[in-house]
Amino acid sequence: MERAPGTPQPAQDTPADPAIPVSARRTSLLTTLVLGGLTAVPPLSMDMYLPALPKVTDALGSPAATVQLTLTACLTGMALGQLVVGPLSDRFGRRRPLLIGLAIYILATAACALAPGTALLIVFRLIQGLAGAAGIVIARAVVRDLYDGLAMARFFSTLMLISGVAPIVAPLIGGQILRFTDWRGIFLLLTVVGILLTLLVVRRLPETLPPARRHTGGTRDALATMRGLLADRVFTGHVLVGGFTFAALFAYVSASPFVVQEIYGASPQVFSLLFGINSVGLIIVGQVNGRLLVGRVSLERATAVGLSLITAAAVALLVMTSGVFGRVGLVPLAIALFVLMSSMSLVMPNAQTLGLQRAPHAAGSASALIGTSSFLIGAVASPLVGIAGEDTAVPMALVQLASVLVAGAAFVFLCRPGTGTKATLTAARHDVTTTALPAPATEAAGTPCREGADEA
Repeated sequence: MERAPGTPQPAQDTPADPAIPVSARRTSLLTTLVLGGLTAVPPLSMDMYLPALPKVTDALGSPAATVQLTLTACLTGMALGQLVVGPLSDRFGRRRPLLIGLAIYILATAACALAPGTALLIVFRLIQGLAGAAGIVIARAVVRDLYDGLAMARFFSTLMLISGVAPIVAPLIGGQILRFTDWRGIFLLLTVVGILLTLLVVRRLPETLPPARRHTGGTRDALATMRGLLADRVFTGHVLVGGFTFAALFAYVSASPFVVQEIYGASPQVFSLLFGINSVGLIIVGQVNGRLLVGRVSLERATAVGLSLITAAAVALLVMTSGVFGRVGLVPLAIALFVLMSSMSLVMPNAQTLGLQRAPHAAGSASALIGTSSFLIGAVASPLVGIAGEDTAVPMALVQLASVLVAGAAFVFLCRPGTGTKATLTAARHDVTTTALPAPATEAAGTPCREGADEA
C-alpha cells in the first residue's frame, strides 16, 4: 500500500501488526533485557576474549597471527550467519531458528573451551559466530514485528543502551577471569551466558511472527526477497548509511589503542578511561535520541544531524592528525573522538528503523542485510587504518571521513529526504503473501523516505 506523496505519516507508539497477540506486544523489562542480551552476544563473544589472546598464543604454541584468526573466524561467522538465519526466521517464525541458533552457540562455545589446538579453535569460533548471528538478526526482526515508526526507534535506542554496555564490561570481565583461571574459563562463562539466554527465551520471548505472515518459499524465494529489498533504493540507502557509519566505528576500535597509546603516549589506564567515556557518550546520546528526540524530531532529521556531527569530528581529526596547525595534544583529539562516537547513536538506530520500516513483510531478511552489511563493511575498513605504518594517525581519520562521506551521500542521493519518493515493495515484486495480513496502522511499507515522515 502506497501513501500519496507529501502526506505526513502519523507518529505511532503501537505495534505494527494487530494480528500479533496482545501478550506478545507488551515487552516487559525482562523481555527487553532478553532482546538486549541477544544483541550483546557479538561484543561479549569478541571483546571478553581479547585479554586472553597472549595466553592462547602461549598455551597452544601458535604464532600470534594464527591466533588472531580466531577473531576473524568469529566475526566472519557473525556476518554470514545473519544471511542464513534472517530468511529462515521469515519462513519458520522467530523462536525456532533462534533456539536452534542458541543451542549450536552453546555447543560451539563449550567446544572452544575444550579445543586442543588452534586449528580446531578457529573452526569452533567460526561455528560460534554463525550460531551467535541468530541473536542479532532475530532480535531486530522481533522489534520490527512488535513495533513501527517512533516506537521502533525508541526501542532500538533502548537496545543500544544494553548492547552498548557490553563492549565496556566485556574486556574487564575477561581480565578478571584470567586472574583465577586460564583462557578456557572465558569460554566456559560464555557457555553459561548462552544457557541462561536460552532459558529466558524459552520462558519470556513469545513467537512474534504469526503463521499468516510467514514465507513459504525455499532458498530461491529467499534470495528473490533479498534482491527485491536491495532493489528498493531507499532501503539500500539506509543499509549503506548504517554500514558505513559502522565502518567509522570499526576504524576507531581498530586504531584507537595504537593512536592513543603509541602516538600520543597515553598509558593503558588512560586509554581504557577514554574508551569508557566514549562508550558512555554513545549510550547517553542513544537515550537522548530514544526518549527526547523521537516523536519531536523526525528520524531523518536526527540522522542528518548525526551524520553532520560525525563529519565535522572526522574533519577535525584529519586536520589534527595531519599536523596542519602543528602537533596537538591528546585532549583535543579525545574531544573529537568523543563527538564522533557519541553522534553515532543519532545515526545507527534511526537508520535501522527507517530501513526496517520498508520491509514489514520480510523483517528477518531485511535485518540480515542490515547486520551483514555493517559487519562486512566494517571488517573491510578496519585494516585500512594501519596502511601507512605506525607513525601516523592520518589513516584512521581518513577512513572515518571517507566512511561518513559515503554514508552521507547514500542518505542524500538514495534516501532523498524531502522528496516524498514512493517505496518499492518486495512483496509486490515477488508476490509474497502479505495480502493475508491486516495492514499496519502506519502503512510502514509504503512510507516515503522524506523529511518529517515520522514526526509526531
